[in-house]
Amino acid sequence: MTKTIKYVGLDVHKNSISVSIADQERDSEVRYYGRIANDMHQLDKLIRKLISQGSEPRCVYEAGPCGYHIYRHLTGNGIDCIVAAPSLVPRKSGDRLKNDRRDSITLARSHRAGELTPVYVPVAEDEALRDLVRARKDAQDAHRRAKQQLCAFLLRHNIVYPGISKWSRAHFNWLADITMAHPAQQIVLQEYIDTIHECAQRVQRLTEQVRHQAEQSRLIDLINALQSMRGISLIVAATIAAELGDISRFERPGQLMAFVGLIPSEHSSGDTVRKGSITKTGNGHVRKALIEAAQAYRLPARKSRTILKRQEGVPEPIRQISWKAQCRLCGRYSRLTARGKRSNVAKTAVARELAGFIWAVARELSKAA
Repeated sequence: MTKTIKYVGLDVHKNSISVSIADQERDSEVRYYGRIANDMHQLDKLIRKLISQGSEPRCVYEAGPCGYHIYRHLTGNGIDCIVAAPSLVPRKSGDRLKNDRRDSITLARSHRAGELTPVYVPVAEDEALRDLVRARKDAQDAHRRAKQQLCAFLLRHNIVYPGISKWSRAHFNWLADITMAHPAQQIVLQEYIDTIHECAQRVQRLTEQVRHQAEQSRLIDLINALQSMRGISLIVAATIAAELGDISRFERPGQLMAFVGLIPSEHSSGDTVRKGSITKTGNGHVRKALIEAAQAYRLPARKSRTILKRQEGVPEPIRQISWKAQCRLCGRYSRLTARGKRSNVAKTAVARELAGFIWAVARELSKAA
């Protein structure tokens, strides 16, 4: 008995899933099945019903805050499923109506037409490391905000630090000697100071956990190889590896550059060519990590003691790529700034080319394996 394909569009929310089904025939109308609870038992019941009718379900839902548990549940049970990129779902320009029913119908119809772009679903282990790296970044943001709140509080009361370097031991000693005019203000000051210390300890704890979990991760070889490059420390390497996962899925370095949004935008027509700032599409965590790493290339190329230590045990071809990247990117930064380009523009250009060298490192690593 030949099974007919049923394309199932799932509009997933926290408590509900709106379901639409499209038959295999292109001229058939997509029908709205209804709304079910966001519960795997309810979803399994729907899938079993379709299979009992002699159908082969092919499911799709958009990537979003609900994560990948539906994808892993369905694929684990042998059901075809993809997670679509929300920004690449075809939509009519004049359509001003949006609801769960219409969204599920659009997903089913577009999946049948083959117009959806699936996103890369990370391995559960890689996602766990990614969550840890992102938690550390959130802790850093909270630490920075705590410092800003303390500085704003002191500025409101015309208390200015006379020294040069803030957040040093001398600065915290100065903060401890401050006496406010009112007891309530003294409590506020102490709470701000304690919050800064607590946030710093939290960042340190998460940093140690990133180091510990990276050593046990299946991505440890890639993380060690990336650290052989200038500007890429453990945290940056773990961020790149955890966020990108399988870098071999990018056939060309340009695809990786586009994925992290480091290529220039373009709006050209006919003989007119207009290129603007970078697209900033794709994974922003990797883009920020690359731009942070690119700042190290503003200095002349050299193999420092730190880099030589990180390169211990790294294959020789990857060391050669690291040195080639230094020679090219340091010169690239110098030439751009000599031409009058702003520092941020030069760093972004260096970060784009650094993504290409990271692609080369990952490819060389896969060859060695």
